[in-house]
Amino acid sequence: KRLEAQTRNQLLVLIFASYTLFLGFAVCGKAFLSSGSPKVCIVGSGPAGFYTAQHLLKAHQNVQVDVYERLPVPFGLVRFGVAPDHPEVKNVINTFTQTAKHPRCSFYGNVNVGEDVSVDELQEAYHAIVLSYGAEGNRSVGVPGEDLPGVYSAKDFVGWYNGLPSCQELRPDLSCETAVILGQGNVALDVARILLSPLDALKKTDITQPALEALAQSRVCRVLIVGRRGPMQVASTIKELREMVNLPGTRPEMVAADFDGVAEALKDLPRPRKRLTELMLKTALEMPTEKEQERRKKASRIWGFRFFRSPVEILAEPGCNRVAGVRLAVNKLEGSGEKAQAVLTGEVEDVPCGLVISSIGYRSLPIDPTVPFDSRRAIVPNSMGRVHNAAGLYCSGWLKTGPTGVIATTMNSSFDTARSLLEDVESGKLDVSSAKPGSHMISSLLEKRGVKPVTFSDWEKIDDLETRRGEVSGKPREKILTVAAMLKVARDQ
Repeated sequence: KRLEAQTRNQLLVLIFASYTLFLGFAVCGKAFLSSGSPKVCIVGSGPAGFYTAQHLLKAHQNVQVDVYERLPVPFGLVRFGVAPDHPEVKNVINTFTQTAKHPRCSFYGNVNVGEDVSVDELQEAYHAIVLSYGAEGNRSVGVPGEDLPGVYSAKDFVGWYNGLPSCQELRPDLSCETAVILGQGNVALDVARILLSPLDALKKTDITQPALEALAQSRVCRVLIVGRRGPMQVASTIKELREMVNLPGTRPEMVAADFDGVAEALKDLPRPRKRLTELMLKTALEMPTEKEQERRKKASRIWGFRFFRSPVEILAEPGCNRVAGVRLAVNKLEGSGEKAQAVLTGEVEDVPCGLVISSIGYRSLPIDPTVPFDSRRAIVPNSMGRVHNAAGLYCSGWLKTGPTGVIATTMNSSFDTARSLLEDVESGKLDVSSAKPGSHMISSLLEKRGVKPVTFSDWEKIDDLETRRGEVSGKPREKILTVAAMLKVARDQ
């Protein structure tokens, strides 16, 4: 009996010890989850926002990510900036959709950070904020006449044919024969290509119906793409240039003198720049093949680069408040390569045209008075995505770097920001030990302010309707063009 009692007591002690150990593990586990579950808010659902979210979710098994977007629809410039005839670039939407549907990720559209909710309030609710809202402003040309009717920014023009709600009142006048595009980057070539593309090709893309109808009536048959420096400094890539060279129904029109000395300099150029310049030289100076000559002879539309030119004034029609031309200063280059500077020669020339599109870059805008902002560079000052003098605040994408590079550039920049954030979590520089309310707090605030967010499943209703509308006319989608119409579809039960 004594042995049985002793065994029973030992068993009770063992059970009690096990129970105590279990409680200890539970408490420690709860503490770990609290301290090891960072709540991160991302402002902006374009490529920078989604790539940042993707890396955070992949690299940290407990991070919770909420993505806030001003519009009811996600994907930013992938939806509203990528050219309609570049559907392959839009395939990243599939990856972003997987990220949005991750169990530790939530999407809240129709929330305007800075108006509906402040950055200070987001900082109360989350351990870290990543600003990834891009560059929605225009860079000014800064010359007399740029406000004349018939002068548009490329950002707004692209937004118009891509269905950006804020650009649907643009209604550009395409009744002239000659258009001048200021700038020689990929966006400038996108705009030139859309202006000159055969309508049958555009009908198979997701370009908006109003844009298709306007282009069907367009009289634009000549597009000049103007840059202040030379062929070896052009900012476009070879893919976009090759598309222009091969664009059906068009022929190139170049100034041979613009290429003086270029052939001799080819051997010293990096390979990508060399290939691009060789294609320009071939297009501008070489005798085309018989087949190409025949193609060009039949062409009814013309495009061409104009180098060493800077706009000094947009000219108006006499007695009429409308664009009639562009006065260009003639430049010469000082220095060589990427660092060559355009210097005025004192000469000017006037180019008659009825449409001017400024494609000199996008510009980020400040979102909240509490967030540091460099007005001169139009970025949030940062080091590797860490916002200066603002603990727990980060930035990625064009807001971090300025409007440069392609989607792959943005991806790498966003991954770097995500790594900086996670390094700060690991080092303790970013304190995640205290619990944060996250979206619960923000949802409550928005409800009190009459703001109803759009979830990702709500977006999928919009996506489904756009896709079905597109199928009717043989397009990938027919976009909904107003926020009110988007919200109606999203909330339709």
